[in-house]
Amino acid sequence: MKGTSSMKKIAVLGSTGSIGTQTLEIVRENSELQVVALAAGNNVDLMEQQIREFKPRLAAMWSENACQDLKTRVADMDVKILCGMDGLLEIATMEESEILVTAIVGMIGIRPTIAAIESGKDIALANKETLVTAGHIIMPLAKEKGISILPVDSEHSAIFQSLNGEKPEQIEKILLTASGGPFRGKTLEELKYMKVEDALKHPNWAMGRKITIDSSTLVNKGLEVIEAKWLFDVSLEQIQVVVHPQSIIHSMVQFRDGGIMAQLGTPDMKLPIQYALFYPDRMPMGGKRVDFYDLAQITFEKPDMDTFRGLKLAYEASEIGGSMPTVYNAANEKAVSLFLDKKISYLQIVESIEAAMKNHKVVEAPTVEQILAAEAESHEFVCRVAGL
Repeated sequence: MKGTSSMKKIAVLGSTGSIGTQTLEIVRENSELQVVALAAGNNVDLMEQQIREFKPRLAAMWSENACQDLKTRVADMDVKILCGMDGLLEIATMEESEILVTAIVGMIGIRPTIAAIESGKDIALANKETLVTAGHIIMPLAKEKGISILPVDSEHSAIFQSLNGEKPEQIEKILLTASGGPFRGKTLEELKYMKVEDALKHPNWAMGRKITIDSSTLVNKGLEVIEAKWLFDVSLEQIQVVVHPQSIIHSMVQFRDGGIMAQLGTPDMKLPIQYALFYPDRMPMGGKRVDFYDLAQITFEKPDMDTFRGLKLAYEASEIGGSMPTVYNAANEKAVSLFLDKKISYLQIVESIEAAMKNHKVVEAPTVEQILAAEAESHEFVCRVAGL
């Protein structure tokens, strides 16, 4: 551990979202953790409460209005209030933080993650977009700077845990598990009529709105496939998605001798978050345990990639590489936001991704600027196709 004191100092980007609030629950239960900085989008009420409870030195809001509002509210506190991307970058590189939790949604996570790595911080990575779009920049940089990227996603954490004490070059394949989401087993005809309320009912996990929709289309699993390729330095052919409706096995690794290591646990995001924060230690944690007598059986099936084409498109985008995974991600991001606003139908989410990918001219090894340009182009394209 870096730093001289026994407290581990953490900064959290996206502190008011689902992963951010659960990270702070872990801090609440572990006196060894100290929050030195928090950043959020626009939720000033919750950010004020977090500042008063955790007393960070720095806090940032994304919008100027939220920033000014927060400044007024916490004028009595010893905290510096920052704004926008400059605020995120200052938090990412602040001297006393040892680990940056990137729980922010979307591609605004890329620049702060790069800045934090360049400053020698370990990353507890919960922002999928960073590796999906900029894995070719992030992974070599992390290696060069000698920092750890600790996955917070339950599946990638499971793979990471299954590789403990193993040699990565001996991996034969990664078995990435998927719950199948709320629409598992449904036909295309049935999916035509699915509403926002239906898609937000996840059978096992309590997550944010966007990721819950992504789980229903299997695009979330597609993003995880691309992420796993970068995190564990494997080829796409070595990543197999397995539908496992009970969400007890969080993922598995098969080695070249045929042996398989799996990580099991209840579907609770706090476990992978805590594992990343304290790695390589395992700290005590309350909560429910897996009861194998209650469970009785666990089942597996093949994903239906014809009905849920979002997963197939992820393999295609990653195979093409360059800026194509950015287009896959950005088109989905925009389409999901239009679906949540009831501006497009459920099936139009994946149709939008496919159309945006067909429309795009690939840039090989894109820079951050080119990644952000491909994102803007995809957002615009999806809106245009939707007639907005």
